Amino acid sequence: MESISKIYKIGNGPSSSHTIGPRKAALIFKEKNSTSHHFKATLYGSLAATGKGHLTDVAIIEAFKPFEIEIVFEPTIFKEFHPNAMQFEAFDLDNSKTDEWLVYSIGGGDLSAPGINISYQPIYNIHKMKDILLWCETNGKTLWEYVEMHEDNNFWNYLSEVWQVMKDSVERGIDTEGSLPGGLNLQRKAPSYFIKASGYKASLKSRSLVFAYALAVAEENASGGQIVTAPTCGSSGVMPAVLYHLYKSYEFSEKKILKALATAGLIGNLVKKNASVSGAEVGCQGEIGTACSMAAAAANQLFGGSPYQIEYAAEMGLEHHLGLTCDPVCGLVQIPCIERNAFAAVRALDANIYSMLSDGKHRVSFDRVVGVMRETGHDIPSLYKETSEGGLAKF
Repeated sequence: MESISKIYKIGNGPSSSHTIGPRKAALIFKEKNSTSHHFKATLYGSLAATGKGHLTDVAIIEAFKPFEIEIVFEPTIFKEFHPNAMQFEAFDLDNSKTDEWLVYSIGGGDLSAPGINISYQPIYNIHKMKDILLWCETNGKTLWEYVEMHEDNNFWNYLSEVWQVMKDSVERGIDTEGSLPGGLNLQRKAPSYFIKASGYKASLKSRSLVFAYALAVAEENASGGQIVTAPTCGSSGVMPAVLYHLYKSYEFSEKKILKALATAGLIGNLVKKNASVSGAEVGCQGEIGTACSMAAAAANQLFGGSPYQIEYAAEMGLEHHLGLTCDPVCGLVQIPCIERNAFAAVRALDANIYSMLSDGKHRVSFDRVVGVMRETGHDIPSLYKETSEGGLAKF
């Protein structure tokens, strides 16, 4: 597995696979063909079906400036390797093709391309939770210590930057009013939820604040604001909501928050390695389900859970999102995406409490749920995997 820092990418919304990934690919191809006259980009499958709503064309055009680029959408053509395929072509002044590149945006802002190494170097040699738990038990270590052992000297500094961006996105979101961009004219809800929460009694206030924080970040993402992929843009509100709430309510130190981020990143890495975090590949269970799993693990870490209790919390966070489809209305990362962030954040806290009440022993393992999520995702028809052709997107 690669560094956990690749799970937490700092960037602008609304979609890691539709904006961050394509922008990165466009910059790579432009740099390689810097003497070309003009370019063409063809988007396929899910990338084309919801590309305009996700601002894919805007991201690519911005990346290719000052060059001219034509963008073609082919939503009915699905390439074999991954639903989010794009082909870049470079031309000279005589309109003769000089280069072409087929590349895939595989989720979380990552890219994959046949014959070209643009992946990150693996630094973890254990890829299953059961083996990591055995290592922790044998060595008397925690999950965050397992992470620390593998990462470089800059890791904690980077997580500190990630945490700052997460906090900023929450605070911007609860202070920004108005409607979100796109054709739905959806009003931001985070500011009003935050204000209303203050009038409730303790238990309801706590839950309402988590809603407000998750909405704040998800709405920032939908408007193209700066967020952290955790593990994707579309699910970026879950982790900040949980961590910000616990940071404010229980006054956990930043050092403890960073350890929780490390533990959560390990969970995200395991899902990414053994299944997928791409909505176009496995549906929203891979995005929101993974985010809930990560947040549940982070919360459990903060409250002193054992490695086995953390694994149980993470397992529940993902298990109870199995089969969740990705069917954004109008191809926008708004309905039902924003609300899903809020509900997943609360569910993560519930998974934490449920696990803390247990001894960590349970029948269905985290590894098993990850495998089932992968299988389920492959069985879900493409109508329900970020194409906006089925489910809620039809209405």
